[in-house]
Amino acid sequence: MNRRRAAIGAAVGLAAVVALAVWWFSAAPPRGPIRASIVVSEALGGDTGGFSRALTPRAFAFPADAGPHPDFRTEWWYYTGNLETATGRHVGFQLTFFRTALAPRAIEVRRASAWATTQVYLAHFAVTDTEGRSFRAWSRTSREGIGLAGAQAQPFRVWLEDWSATADSDAAVRLRASEGDVGIDLVLGTRGRLVLQGDRGLSRKGPEPGNASYYYSMPRMPARGTVELDGVQHAVTGLVWMDREWSTSALGRDLIGWDWFALMLDDGRDLMVYRLRRRDGSPDPLSAGTLVSPDGRVERLGRDDVAIEVLDHWTSPQSRVRYPSRWRVDVPSAELHLEVSPRLPDQELDVGTRYWEGAVRAEGEVAGRSVTAKGYVELVGYGD
Repeated sequence: MNRRRAAIGAAVGLAAVVALAVWWFSAAPPRGPIRASIVVSEALGGDTGGFSRALTPRAFAFPADAGPHPDFRTEWWYYTGNLETATGRHVGFQLTFFRTALAPRAIEVRRASAWATTQVYLAHFAVTDTEGRSFRAWSRTSREGIGLAGAQAQPFRVWLEDWSATADSDAAVRLRASEGDVGIDLVLGTRGRLVLQGDRGLSRKGPEPGNASYYYSMPRMPARGTVELDGVQHAVTGLVWMDREWSTSALGRDLIGWDWFALMLDDGRDLMVYRLRRRDGSPDPLSAGTLVSPDGRVERLGRDDVAIEVLDHWTSPQSRVRYPSRWRVDVPSAELHLEVSPRLPDQELDVGTRYWEGAVRAEGEVAGRSVTAKGYVELVGYGD
């Protein structure tokens, strides 16, 4: 998924997921209203010469793989979370950082200026206030030069101006972002489990060699901190899902987008599914996912292992794009059946790229027992 994931499961984003757009890079970060100008299926294509490709499974190594991979064209750090105040008020958030190389390192031209760089960073920040019935989203873009934006592995840090994800001395990650009278300041615990997506972390998005990403997730990261809504600070706790992907090209030519689901069940299971959509609307054979049991066992899911039925739609009053807006998700092998609903219908980001990404909840059953879930859904490529 290259914008949220070069294909969400790469993205991406899925979700990305996920990356998607520094294809409209300008020297000054945008602050006014932004409207979509990038088609994701086109942004994830293009010339790949000189860049590394995701061809075969590889061994993941930390802390290096938490940091940047500049030999690849695109990557992202994707955080989505469901939080609650002490009174039970729900707040969802997305904070995503994308890095895009404008040219391969092998052909970089060395220049004396501190502004010179071939690396551009894009970040998206969005907050869902369910009780207040509001959704707000922002985008920033900046070059890596003179420290305006960047990423490093040790100590871990990725940032774009004052939006950042930074590891502290205990290896916990602190997320900070604010815009006007809305903001987050959260500390994520280290108890989230590492899940390698696809084939040992190689997530294929097309039949052609290299149309893939390296992709891992850390679901169920405990979070605590504060959320600012309309200038008022609220203490919150909750769970965060983090996705990491890097790639050079990730969408096959017949693909136009993807639907990505990341759900944390109250019985301790974690479900991630991405459905790659072909131009005729059918799911691509490379659609995939994982179901993680409470004890950490990972079950890989293929396209035919998950059934997703759209139960409702919502049309954006701003873009007039029609999105799916409620789903039935079935994993027969686990006797898992869920109905997934958005916290708010309107969680569309129209920030240079246009996509729907929002907080959701789910109810259903697993093996005959009632279950609920919290999570995020990303819908990319609708209206393109």
